[in-house]
Amino acid sequence: MTQNRNSPFAPVALPDEQMQVRVVWLYYMEGRTQGEIAEALSTNRLRVNKIIAEARRSGLVTITLNSRLTSCVALEQQLAAEFSLTRAIIVPTPEDEDLIPVLLGQAAADYLVQLLNGGNIRGIGVGWGATLREMVRHMPSQRRPEICVNSVMGGLTHGIEINTFDIASDLARQLNAECSYLAAPIYAGSPESREAIVRQDVFEAAFRQIEANDVIVLSIGDMTERSLLMRYGLPSNINIEELVAAGACGDVLGQFVDKTGRPIEHPINRCAIAPEFEVLRAIPNVVFASGGLNKVHAIAAVLLSGLGNVLICDEATALQAQLVATELRTRGGS
Repeated sequence: MTQNRNSPFAPVALPDEQMQVRVVWLYYMEGRTQGEIAEALSTNRLRVNKIIAEARRSGLVTITLNSRLTSCVALEQQLAAEFSLTRAIIVPTPEDEDLIPVLLGQAAADYLVQLLNGGNIRGIGVGWGATLREMVRHMPSQRRPEICVNSVMGGLTHGIEINTFDIASDLARQLNAECSYLAAPIYAGSPESREAIVRQDVFEAAFRQIEANDVIVLSIGDMTERSLLMRYGLPSNINIEELVAAGACGDVLGQFVDKTGRPIEHPINRCAIAPEFEVLRAIPNVVFASGGLNKVHAIAAVLLSGLGNVLICDEATALQAQLVATELRTRGGS
């Protein structure tokens, strides 16, 4: 090869370390190709390639990503590994906590689009809440007539836009898909009433549809007045204090769990018109999209429960939930 006499790096014999430094500088700092570097240093591309690889292995070159998303990506990997998740999606926590549902809704919509584009999705189940409302708002319009969107829990008896019925119908409209409802209140009056309701043909068909879903997207409820369920959905004869005294730290599908993710011993769980937890565990993709520091303990409980395989959360909340869940696991749930 002809030596480039105009190159400032053209001495004939360079010690190995000097050669390494020059190669990696030209490659990483100046953005030159391996062919350009080989010509500048009067060597060949094979040697340049080996020097770059060795520089990474030896620690001569380290790569730092200067992005606020870097810590989110690292946390995603940790959560997936520690809690056997298929995927964790962590977004930066905004200064304005009211924006958390917006950011999580956007992330949930993006993930759902990935599933739709990448797989044979025929059934999508949805719950309720502000985050799922935002997911629908951020969902791009598609034509998916082969899909059935369905509500997977009973709803409120008075209409608000974050009710499960509205979320299911609006998502179906965005996808030009079919829609079906679990047309019942969130709670029956008693466990016996619940059993009588779900034995009816129309509800048996609805539950078969839920069990056939390829993906279900849910939020996680906490035990504060910020919770939709706490504000609007509890039976009149049950209050928050009673549920907390029974060990509840949050709910999934209107069924309350303790800090380890196990259902509490309380009649309300047997009144919820929603699939039981074992049904959730059989669904291929169960996505929980929730955030906010008020939900830390509820999210930690869900991580320990194994009910879902995808978590979409904001960074500050996810970090705290990880700490709580890890400590509980270490202590054996005591």
